[in-house]
Amino acid sequence: MFIGDSMTEIEKKIEDLRKTLRYHSDRYYNDDAPEIEDYEYDMMMRELKNLEEKYPEYDTPDSPTKKVGGKADNSFASVEHTVRMESLQDAFSKDELREFDNRVRDSVKNVHYVVEPKIDGLSVSLEYRDGVFFRGSTRGNGDVGEDVSGNLRVIHNIPLKLNKPIPYIEVRGEVYMPKKSFEKVVDRQLLNGEKPFKNPRNAAAGSLRQKDSSVAATRGLDIFVFNIQQIEGVELTSHKQSLDFIKELGFHTIPTYKKVDNIDDAINEIDRIGEARGSLEYDIDGAVIKVDDFSQREQLGSTAKYPKWAIAFKYPPEEKQTVLRDIEIAVGRTGVLTPTAILDSVHLAGTTVSRATLHNQDFINEKGIGIGDIVTVRKAGDIIPEVLCVNEHNAKSVFKFPDVCPSCGEKVYRDEDEAAIRCINPECPAQLLRNLIHFCSRDAMDIEGLGPAIIETFVNEGMINKTYDIYNLDPEKIASLEGFKETSAKNIINSVNNSKKNDLSKLIFALGIRHIGAKAGKLLADKFKNIDAIMNASVDDILEIDGYGAVMAQSVVEFFESDSSKELIEKLKEAGVNMVSTNVIKDNRFEGMTFVLTGTLPTLKRSEASKMIESFGGKTSSSVSKKTTYVLAGEEAGSKLDKANKLGIEVINEEQFKEMIK
Repeated sequence: MFIGDSMTEIEKKIEDLRKTLRYHSDRYYNDDAPEIEDYEYDMMMRELKNLEEKYPEYDTPDSPTKKVGGKADNSFASVEHTVRMESLQDAFSKDELREFDNRVRDSVKNVHYVVEPKIDGLSVSLEYRDGVFFRGSTRGNGDVGEDVSGNLRVIHNIPLKLNKPIPYIEVRGEVYMPKKSFEKVVDRQLLNGEKPFKNPRNAAAGSLRQKDSSVAATRGLDIFVFNIQQIEGVELTSHKQSLDFIKELGFHTIPTYKKVDNIDDAINEIDRIGEARGSLEYDIDGAVIKVDDFSQREQLGSTAKYPKWAIAFKYPPEEKQTVLRDIEIAVGRTGVLTPTAILDSVHLAGTTVSRATLHNQDFINEKGIGIGDIVTVRKAGDIIPEVLCVNEHNAKSVFKFPDVCPSCGEKVYRDEDEAAIRCINPECPAQLLRNLIHFCSRDAMDIEGLGPAIIETFVNEGMINKTYDIYNLDPEKIASLEGFKETSAKNIINSVNNSKKNDLSKLIFALGIRHIGAKAGKLLADKFKNIDAIMNASVDDILEIDGYGAVMAQSVVEFFESDSSKELIEKLKEAGVNMVSTNVIKDNRFEGMTFVLTGTLPTLKRSEASKMIESFGGKTSSSVSKKTTYVLAGEEAGSKLDKANKLGIEVINEEQFKEMIK
């Protein structure tokens, strides 16, 4: 491959690989947002390892081939692992497994192996004293992880007290998200307009790093424990014995572990696990072979990164060719148009596949995909089928998205900085539930009692078909529903009526205009004072607002150009919803000034202080910059206070602020 290359070219190739691997490792382990498939990453790692072995003069101790990918997160307390949480050497062929067996048998005799599935999740350590759980941590870089005990405590299958009072035990396990839990989490994210997790491993890692354990508790996480790191008070001599023992203690152990006598039986077990993986309720990305006898493990030892007594076989992504018969366009709950390929059915990774994602128009253009083409399909992360490439072009042309929404018929738009094409109609049936939830939320119209579950019930009952139907709810109909009473119906109606008095800024935010948050809604209301003036404003008019850019201004104009938006505003007017700004500027003493609020103030909420600043013509910002006039700081101010001091920005406390507004 490198015949004729100069050594400097090889050195550059090695450095480029290291840089790319470090980037993707950081995205995978620390951001929980992988950009490439595991197989692609593994192949790059293998290429780098081969180059380092061939050209040892360019080998370095900090290479990705010698390090575990993660690092400790500063959001959590650090935990030093007294027993290193090692990574595993990967194999991608049966020949490599036999080479591993030969290396083992060169050092030890009468070897037995244990074969087990390799769960695709986040590796953690669990520690117990006298049988009671006291700490749990992530792997991190293998030597130092982060303390996530609070989030681990809410996982149902992690025992807080063992069946026996072992003086001390540390076990290692893999926190994962079952496929059904993953589907529910993604549905909820889409409903709330959030970017969905890419795969269950990504979802499990993101959930385990939540600062609020109540969030982790809603994610349906689970765990399989697969190793004893260290133990006091009990003597164990083999891996199979240790797994049986920790199962007795009450741990949810790795499923279907099997002891075998030779490498052929180990390979047969790996094949069996691979054939079954499509039907499992959790993700696996391979299978692991481990030497069973602990004394033999000690003899074999470890490299700087891997134990020499274990190897992980990675299943290659299964790919099949089939005919693309049609392309369906669906409208998601955030308005994004998503293309789905309709395929001749093929059997892939244990399931029958007849549909696959095509991502977006850019992806279709890049691959040159059209209806009738023969395409290659695989399961991305063994979860979501995707079209990889076109093998044979039979279509007359590349598929093009429609110009109008297939759900409501309104014109669709594409943002310059996004690949997504979306419908922005607030009354689009496909987006109704998500839009209603946003409309009623605290920062929007703040309709207490109309939470997501109740809104969904009212939609299913046909009581709300358009956003403005909220203001025509029948209290008798509500009271007749299962789980509701006359009092609860009355409270909902009262809350709906109270929302009519809200300031115009809350209504603008509630409309769900693309790129327009609560603060931008307030700026719009303060500038134009009433809804009619906003609806008649041009892009240039809106750009006069300090804080608005071209994308935001265009988004507002496009939204109010829609006939559906005009109808919605008219119906809300008829219902008596306030359409004018009630914000009163007392005087302009803070005009041209920008305040940043940080920390906990003694008596004022930060939202209250922000309103006071705005009532005197000033504005607030979430970040400190050279344009900041004052930083209003309370207790535990943190990094914003540090940055203010560094930039020489004047810092004031609550008492000084109150003097300024007397």
